[in-house]
Amino acid sequence: MFITLEGPEGSGKTSHIPYLVEFLREKGYTVFPTREPGGTSIGEQIREVIHDLKNAEMHPRTETLLYQAARAQIVEQVIKPRLAVGEIVLSDRYFDSTIAYQGYGHGQDLEQVRQLVRYATGGLTPSLTILLDLEVEIGLQRKSKQEEWNRMDAYTVDFHKRVRAGYLELVKQEPKRWKVVDSSQKWDAVQAELRKVILKRLTKS
Repeated sequence: MFITLEGPEGSGKTSHIPYLVEFLREKGYTVFPTREPGGTSIGEQIREVIHDLKNAEMHPRTETLLYQAARAQIVEQVIKPRLAVGEIVLSDRYFDSTIAYQGYGHGQDLEQVRQLVRYATGGLTPSLTILLDLEVEIGLQRKSKQEEWNRMDAYTVDFHKRVRAGYLELVKQEPKRWKVVDSSQKWDAVQAELRKVILKRLTKS
């Protein structure tokens, strides 16, 4: 099963994944965690370029295409092979990030963005996507206290509000794939809810 965690900056995706992996492995599942952009040698190199604050002049189309390059690599090199042998792949971001950030955030043509995403993924869609949702200002405040403050974080508050609104629109469009978790709760409460949502989906499959 392919499970993805999505959300605006500071929503806590990255901090929750290791604990979810440990929990699921204790339940007897074979789980492989990964992240986007990244997850492969090529993807990690692309991540450095996209996130480097020195690349402030990067055009939204360039940004969009770089994300798809990293995504195509991880889908073929990591995600598809792991799914093929029956593993659970748990990813910190996937194509919904592109639609939310590069589509809604930058105001680019959504259908063109979706076409690029379909090409990069070969049509591979998660079985479950969880949105860790919270107010933009809270998320950015959280992120500012962490070590990694990157070029995407540095976009305006209005940009990040468009991203969050985009995520909520995506949830409305595909309610069966998405689940929303309020990540403004205490960390333990969010982790407990994530475990509940994932286990429920796994036991149905």
